[in-house]
Amino acid sequence: MTDSVEKTVLPQHVAIVMDGNGRWAEQRGQPRHQGHRAGVDSVRSAVDLCGEKGIKVLTLFAFSSENWRRPRVEVNLLLDLFAITLQRETEKLHENNIRLRIIGNIAAFPEKLRQRIHKAEQHTRHNTALILQIAANYGGRWDIAQAARHLATQCQTGHLTVDQIDEQQMAQATSFGADIPDPDLLIRTGGEQRISNFLLWHSAYAELYFTDTLWPDFDEQAFESALTDYSRRQRRFGKTSEQLSCS
Repeated sequence: MTDSVEKTVLPQHVAIVMDGNGRWAEQRGQPRHQGHRAGVDSVRSAVDLCGEKGIKVLTLFAFSSENWRRPRVEVNLLLDLFAITLQRETEKLHENNIRLRIIGNIAAFPEKLRQRIHKAEQHTRHNTALILQIAANYGGRWDIAQAARHLATQCQTGHLTVDQIDEQQMAQATSFGADIPDPDLLIRTGGEQRISNFLLWHSAYAELYFTDTLWPDFDEQAFESALTDYSRRQRRFGKTSEQLSCS
């Protein structure tokens, strides 16, 4: 463990697009699903580092709403791996005081997987050290659309007027709800430089960090490098550097 990143400049919420599992496996002459299995170790490493650093929220993009377009065999293996990992890791998360949240349209998942998700969320719901959000069957456009539908329903039932809809109401209607802050740092591994429909509403002011490192190789040192890069940035939120220096 290095001490290169000071607590005062750490992000409180890190979001990661975990890209590169398939390419990692292909480079080694292995089937793509072996890359996804190897990526689970990087998830453990990222969770452990966030816990040690005192980062409050970690959101991982595990399965996008567009991933259903992949070969059926790969999709089934991904869902199986998700279910197995939930079963194996939930108790460890609980022991480490980590709360698990799954965000996304889980209605499309098999009933057995939905039950495991519910059980894991309930088992860890009172934990406070770290919130681990797994975005599964998630898309940023879906999130905004379902939030809009929720607010429209609130208007129809008389619980809300159109004039009351503002950014705060919209944010609370998304999958984050009222308690989860927007990400400060959004990391994408694997070399691509786009956010691929991930947290569109929530990443308006996130610092973006792209790395060529494939997700299974994204170890503690690679994560530290991202945090160090973040610590050197000046987050202005529309203000000038001069205004920040005077505050």
